[in-house]
Amino acid sequence: METQEVIVMREANARKPEWQLPRPVSFTLHRGEHVAVVGRNGSGKTKFVDMLTGRHPVGPDTISYDFGPDAPELVSDCIRYITFRDTYGGDNDRTYFLQQRWNQMEIDEEMPTVGSKLEEAFLMAGDDTPGRRQLQRHLYELFHLGDLLDKYIILLSSGELRKYKLAAALFGNPRLLVIDNPFIGLDAPTREQLQQLLATLASEQHLQLVLVLSRRSEVPAFVNRVVEMGADGPVASFDPAAMAALVPPAPAAEEPMAGPVISMQDVTIRYGARTILSHLDWQVCQGEHWALQGQNGSGKSTLLSLVCADNPQAYACDIALFGHRRGSGESIWDVKRRIGYVSPEMHRSYRQNLPAIRVVASGLKDSIGLYVKPNEAERELCRRWMQVFGLQGFDERPFLSLSSGEQRLVLLARAFVKSPDLLILDEPLHGLDDANRQLVKQVIETYCSRRDKTLIMVTHYDDELPPCIDHRLYLKRN
Repeated sequence: METQEVIVMREANARKPEWQLPRPVSFTLHRGEHVAVVGRNGSGKTKFVDMLTGRHPVGPDTISYDFGPDAPELVSDCIRYITFRDTYGGDNDRTYFLQQRWNQMEIDEEMPTVGSKLEEAFLMAGDDTPGRRQLQRHLYELFHLGDLLDKYIILLSSGELRKYKLAAALFGNPRLLVIDNPFIGLDAPTREQLQQLLATLASEQHLQLVLVLSRRSEVPAFVNRVVEMGADGPVASFDPAAMAALVPPAPAAEEPMAGPVISMQDVTIRYGARTILSHLDWQVCQGEHWALQGQNGSGKSTLLSLVCADNPQAYACDIALFGHRRGSGESIWDVKRRIGYVSPEMHRSYRQNLPAIRVVASGLKDSIGLYVKPNEAERELCRRWMQVFGLQGFDERPFLSLSSGEQRLVLLARAFVKSPDLLILDEPLHGLDDANRQLVKQVIETYCSRRDKTLIMVTHYDDELPPCIDHRLYLKRN
């Protein structure tokens, strides 16, 4: 008995040249298949699923869909696609700015709650019938969303945000659910919980899953087909001496610090009735290399927002940065000029389609987006750091046209470009393939071998930490 062909692509390619794969692709998705799409960064994983889901239209008569006689008439109603950026809050949220998550006034006056947004998604996806309300209650119970319904969307952790997005996507009862990198940024228990949740969804009638993954090791057991994009190539290897020669020399050192790089005494941060950090004492000295770890929602990003001068609650706390107490007269730019930073929130903030080299150069100005063109000396420095991260020839490529992994490498070059005293890397290996993970770890290790360079790195994977790590801080969720 032949299996139903749900989607058939025949020598298909995107109509617009900038979204085309190197050559047309043929692919058939059969009923009952759950697919993992894997491959190197830039191999075309996202472009492939964008064509598969209709996000990028293909040539005439090169793709067909058959979701069955009981499926909705419109193909768009049969497919839900949660993209890489959706895991940070959504492509269409044009009002977002980097510090917004930490600004209590913005949160109180502007931000919706999980419950209100899910209710809105529920009503938009179909009629308010007893059967659909039963589905809503089932999903809330399945995803353990009851305790989150009164929480502001912007305060959700990575794991909580994925559950919210999944529930909203499933209200429309789709036949195909496509998720780009579902496990990035999740602690081990949450990754296991999400894998079990996806396995439950995969076993439910009519729903098929397509997962786009950067790590082969994260292909779930329920996946029964793996599609590899592009040639895998050899695993990258590195000569530390050669890497050290490639990393640009550091500029003249800043004036000696009058005290620790970071000093926090009895720091407590609250948003409404929720306590994020409680009576925290922490001191980071020059030249130390810290791993900052903890469960999703334990306050890691909040803690880093205090260090990076993005959180206004810092002024009400006993915090000193680079030997100066916060609120003693220094501006946020005095703080930021000594810090190199990359994070999921920063990745979400870059929405302008600037050339990649100007995104890197924005690190010299501590800006999100650069409106002043870099001079030739600055461009040469940017090119050197882009070469370090394997981005030769990417100078003028539009940032938003790059794959998510290539975008992350550009933002890493931005963090390093001014050779900062303090390097803060919040989930720096998000979306990177195995070879690029190895590359970035080696760059971090080489950079931190320099005298007096200080590192704080957040990750949920111990194997992502470079050997230079000599201190750890583990936060527990309140």
